Amino acid sequence: MRAHRKLDLWQKSVDFVVDVYNVTKGFPSEERFGLISQIRRAAASIPANIAEGAARNSDKEFLYFLSNAQGSASEVDTFFCFPSFEILE
Repeated sequence: MRAHRKLDLWQKSVDFVVDVYNVTKGFPSEERFGLISQIRRAAASIPANIAEGAARNSDKEFLYFLSNAQGSASEVDTFFCFPSFEILE
């Protein structure tokens, strides 16, 4: 078992969630229950998966949850590629 709060990756992912929340505040209000919610949930799942993996007993399980976190990061990246958000870049 690892202390997830001591992992640099976990700390950076929490900072990323804060950044995502701040950026999505500027999105159109009609997206509040659509893409904004989905982007925020995907971002929040990144540190959550890292923490869950760190709490597991084997490296194999830890890597599984890191893979899930990577998938969530890719999901967030995909949402920011949508044409309607190009003006935010």
